Amino acid sequence: MFEEQTPNDLDRILEIPLEIHIELGRRRMRINELLNLGAGSVLELDTPAGAPLAIYANDILVAHGEAVIVGERYGVRITEISSPSERVKRLGGLEE
Repeated sequence: MFEEQTPNDLDRILEIPLEIHIELGRRRMRINELLNLGAGSVLELDTPAGAPLAIYANDILVAHGEAVIVGERYGVRITEISSPSERVKRLGGLEE
């Protein structure tokens, strides 16, 4: 007989899609500065070269890493993962 298999709760959670993004740095600027940018312009960021990159999952900081080159693409090597308690605080909007 065919038995219907139902995934357990953990399997369902593991299938939830996440949006991952890596923050190289930030820059605050005025609209006129933005409008003056063109091809070849260099936008200087506030993050020093070699500083850890912030890794976000669904806009929650979950880790830090460093930029690497993999073949002809960029990648990020994870160097530190936020503790579970820090991630829970951020999920609840308690990030400082």
